[in-house]
Amino acid sequence: MNRFIVGAATMLLLAALTYLNAEDVKTFRGEISDSQCALNVHSLTRSHQEMLKSKSMGGTPAECSLYCVQHMGGHFVLAAKNDVYHLQNQELAYGFVGQKVRLTGIPDAKNHSIRVLKIEAQ
Repeated sequence: MNRFIVGAATMLLLAALTYLNAEDVKTFRGEISDSQCALNVHSLTRSHQEMLKSKSMGGTPAECSLYCVQHMGGHFVLAAKNDVYHLQNQELAYGFVGQKVRLTGIPDAKNHSIRVLKIEAQ
């Protein structure tokens, strides 16, 4: 069943890429984080630094991000240097939480978000 789902998702992705304008697709590099820390909701440094010191939300950036998404109303984002991009396809980020990634997607400048097509660990 899982192979079928992965295969179907891959086929849909390839079909979508076929119909997309190549200049719309961009590559971004950064870390999959959560909106709470990356946007200074409960952080002064746009990082997990304060939360990790308190150990109240886990001991790693991944644990902190998962806690914030699951319990604090956060969502996954791509933190890339001084920019934070909201990810339209949240489910694609789960396997990369707390990791540095290369993300391929279609940016939406109006919403400062990305429609994610592919994520690869770096």
